[in-house]
Amino acid sequence: MTVNLSQLRAFLAVVDAGGFSAAAAELGLSQSAVSHAVASLERELTAPLLVRATPVRTTALGERVVPHARTAVTAARSVEQLASDAATMTGTVRLAATPTVCQGLVPGLLRHWGEDQPRVTVRVFEGDSAEITAWLENGTADAAILIDPPPGPGIQLAADSYRAVLPLDHPLAGERVVDIRDLEDDPFLISPNGCEDRIRTIHRLAGLRFTPTHRVRDLATLISMVQAGIGVTVLSEVSRSLMPPDLALLPLRPQTARRLVLTGPRARPWHPAVRTLADSALDHLAAAGAMSDAHAG
Repeated sequence: MTVNLSQLRAFLAVVDAGGFSAAAAELGLSQSAVSHAVASLERELTAPLLVRATPVRTTALGERVVPHARTAVTAARSVEQLASDAATMTGTVRLAATPTVCQGLVPGLLRHWGEDQPRVTVRVFEGDSAEITAWLENGTADAAILIDPPPGPGIQLAADSYRAVLPLDHPLAGERVVDIRDLEDDPFLISPNGCEDRIRTIHRLAGLRFTPTHRVRDLATLISMVQAGIGVTVLSEVSRSLMPPDLALLPLRPQTARRLVLTGPRARPWHPAVRTLADSALDHLAAAGAMSDAHAG
């Protein structure tokens, strides 16, 4: 059995208009085209749906088909509208994110959005978590990719797990998984711009004190110091694209992850393009296999 939307639209038009001629005028079709569509539907269902009288009325089966036909046609119209909205979405979205996210995730998203949503311009603002939150609420930014935000509206783009970062000549560089306890005697490097709270939690879960040897502000400096063998660090998976080939980025035990959530301001309506960009980003990340466990927040 093959029932199509054209048949259902013709059937509903006849029911609503009370006749084939009026239905044809409503649909902008010839009366014979409408009659053919309804007759084809009846053949597919092997039973009459309409009593050809003046006015036309439904049979018992036709009466039962009407609500289902309306649901199908309405759903199709909604899908068509979504596609139309996406195709015609325009405007400028000011997007804020932390340095790590800007360096590791945003470039790929910008390339993808440029191809998938060419009529939407995305301007990037880099800042720390406190700055980003303030920008969202004071109107400096329209949207932000936040790390582990409090409950609220948002679209989770990814679960970003943590990795041990070691020089290739480190004794553990060839392991499949690194336990944070095995790094206890290594000088530990930390960046205040990173997720220090999460890294503290990893140490606490392992029963270790968190005593970093060096604190550096810039992520590039942190990576250079690990390259030089000055110590080890922990970074999130999103940093993988920034890793030079002479560093190992290895799964960490205890395992934990941070949520990367695309969201808008709490006190103002969201820019209409933000949800379109979020859906596009989810498609891109799923296709790229960049990270796992992406869910709507």
